[in-house]
Amino acid sequence: MSTVSAPTTLGVPASGPTKVAATRSSESGRSQTSKSRRLLGALAVVVALAWVFPIYWMINSAFQPLNKLQAENPAWLPLGGTVANFRQVLDDGTFWQAMRTSLSVVVIVLVAALIFAFLAALAVSRFRFKGRKSFILTILIVQMIPAEGLFISQYQVLDGWGLVNKVAGLALVYTAAILPFTIWMLRGFVAGVPIELEEAGMVDGLSRVGAFFRITFPLLAPGLVAAGVFGFLQAWNEYTLALVVMTDPAQRTLPLWLQGLVESNRATDWGVVMAGSAVIAIPVIVFFLFVQGKMTSGLVSGAVKG
Repeated sequence: MSTVSAPTTLGVPASGPTKVAATRSSESGRSQTSKSRRLLGALAVVVALAWVFPIYWMINSAFQPLNKLQAENPAWLPLGGTVANFRQVLDDGTFWQAMRTSLSVVVIVLVAALIFAFLAALAVSRFRFKGRKSFILTILIVQMIPAEGLFISQYQVLDGWGLVNKVAGLALVYTAAILPFTIWMLRGFVAGVPIELEEAGMVDGLSRVGAFFRITFPLLAPGLVAAGVFGFLQAWNEYTLALVVMTDPAQRTLPLWLQGLVESNRATDWGVVMAGSAVIAIPVIVFFLFVQGKMTSGLVSGAVKG
């Protein structure tokens, strides 16, 4: 007698209520993910608006006369505005003197800091010498010292060298202030480039210097740009050191000039102050437009190499 075996369900795809439940669960998961993304997107927009609003308010106030700025109800749009505030800033001879001083200081600081920091980072990363670990530890310790704790000694040194109220003196102090962090930043970039690349170039007939400048140095360009951005912002916006070193009103930097503009009148003309702030920000924007591509790749590379 033959027997008929019952059909087995092993290996058969789920169907019926099980399949419907799985589909609903998948759709629910996608819906939750979509809601989370929309919520995070809305939060990002709110944060971006909070960051942008001070810049917008500065520009909006720069185009408004003083009577509108002092009105009970603020004007959110510069309708019927004026460029008189910008004209007053640009016609001020002390502004251009402060601009020349700031640009001179920034150029000297960038060149000196990048050269010394690059050589120090190269020595720490590529060579093993006595006192190497102590040097790295010293860099970290110096970075922890607050700048205010060095004001008196720095002023005495500059005064003894005759560098008070001099561009060279202020540039020297700025360079010393940003060197520790710049060395530490560039050390990560240099260590992230394998030395085997230079050795391969030397096998192909290049000298050690030629292999470095033709192979390694181009790979370090993003790091130099990222370090340059840090140094530029520190030297351009710094206020307290400049206040100590540049006591002569004719040798003020732009932050000191802006502070003097606020204190020059009994009733501060905030329209002129905002116009001056907007003009001071223009060189920073131009600098970022030139280096933003290299800066992005440099920051990303520094995050993954060490």
